Amino acid sequence: MKKSPPPHIFAAPLPSNILEWRFCVYGLKDCDYEGGYYHGKLIFPEGYPFKPPGIMMLTPSGRFQCATRLCLSMSDFHPDQWNPTWGVESILKGLVSFMCETTQTAGSINTSSGEKKKLAISSADFNLKDPNFCELFPEVLEMIEAERKQKETAKKTGVVEPAQTTTQTPTESVFETPGSNLILFMVVGVFAYLVSTIIAQVES
Repeated sequence: MKKSPPPHIFAAPLPSNILEWRFCVYGLKDCDYEGGYYHGKLIFPEGYPFKPPGIMMLTPSGRFQCATRLCLSMSDFHPDQWNPTWGVESILKGLVSFMCETTQTAGSINTSSGEKKKLAISSADFNLKDPNFCELFPEVLEMIEAERKQKETAKKTGVVEPAQTTTQTPTESVFETPGSNLILFMVVGVFAYLVSTIIAQVES
């Protein structure tokens, strides 16, 4: 799982307790959780793989209560539905699938789309306060740092479109302004008068 993680998921056991695994769900697209990093844990019983684990989300997501056991078909709420062949990857894929649904269960909450998106933006800062998160997921720390640098660069190099005004810009021709036809006729008339005057002087 650590060497070849599935898309959008990292997972690893705590160094101090092989039965407690931490996971990070990230990179979800086209949903309210886009841009978020969601840290949680799996608590495996002594009888694993013949008994299911407890599943908790630690990062506020707007979908689940934090640090609360979730009632899912692959969690310890339903030992009768547990399949001993399910590993960490299968469990977490099932969790992500359920997370992107709207089905309610024990441990889930109901919030607006706007609230979920707001929590997604603040999720990285929240997780960086957790020592276990920082220790177990250096790859995620690199992602967060890269995203922050990219945003900072965009702010420094971004071009702000100037506000539109009615003031004539240097690129505008005088003949593109209101009353340009009248000015044109006046210029032509003056020019014609000068030419005729010069010709008359020459002939005389």
